[in-house]
Amino acid sequence: MITRSTLRSQIATALRDEILAGRLTTGRDFTVKEIAEQYGVSATPVREALVDLAAQGLLDVEQHRGFRVHEFTAADYRAMCEARELVVDGVFRGVDGAAGGPDGAAGGGTVLAGRAVARRAFDGLGPEVVRSVRRRADAAERAARAGDLDVLIAYDLRYWRELSGLLGNPYVCDFLDRLRVQCWVYAVPVLRRHASLRGRLWAGHNALLDAVESGDARAAREVVAAYNRHALAQVGADGVAPPEEAEAE
Repeated sequence: MITRSTLRSQIATALRDEILAGRLTTGRDFTVKEIAEQYGVSATPVREALVDLAAQGLLDVEQHRGFRVHEFTAADYRAMCEARELVVDGVFRGVDGAAGGPDGAAGGGTVLAGRAVARRAFDGLGPEVVRSVRRRADAAERAARAGDLDVLIAYDLRYWRELSGLLGNPYVCDFLDRLRVQCWVYAVPVLRRHASLRGRLWAGHNALLDAVESGDARAAREVVAAYNRHALAQVGADGVAPPEEAEAE
């Protein structure tokens, strides 16, 4: 039996996927009635699902008009990339960056907290977990090399969700997942302007997992930093125009 809460979750997931795929386009207005008719369900779970997506920053509530897909700017994208890098870097810095010695004198409680979170992640990497995350990494990298954006997004989100879940802190995990979804919402329409994405998409999932699995926090931080530089560059949000645009100018 499908309960209302289950239906609400299913609709929210389906609509999120539509937004990520670019089928629900940025700035488009739509109503609860329109979505309810599209999915053949009552208005109540649809309204609840739309409110959930608005709370995740993916939709704007339009007074007396319904909802609209939120339009993220390049400045938003840069800020989101910076935020996720700061969080992940802080976690790994807790392991290898305790400059104040074993008691973390230089970094105080922040270093100790970061070390504790990262230690939970490293300690949680048993063989079963590694195999599961590795499967996501392999699938994401295949899709990235092939330039298959839809498949990459699906596996990329699962990969990062599993990896973030090892931190043992659901608030950090949810925060990072929300940022990653929002980043994709901005990036997808920009990336789809290219005739081919083969060779353009980040495929360092296994390199990061290798660093985490070996407990090499410094290498993990370097991979994450490189990933964020790539994320900014591939959509021209680093202030440098992509090659095609630079040539056109």
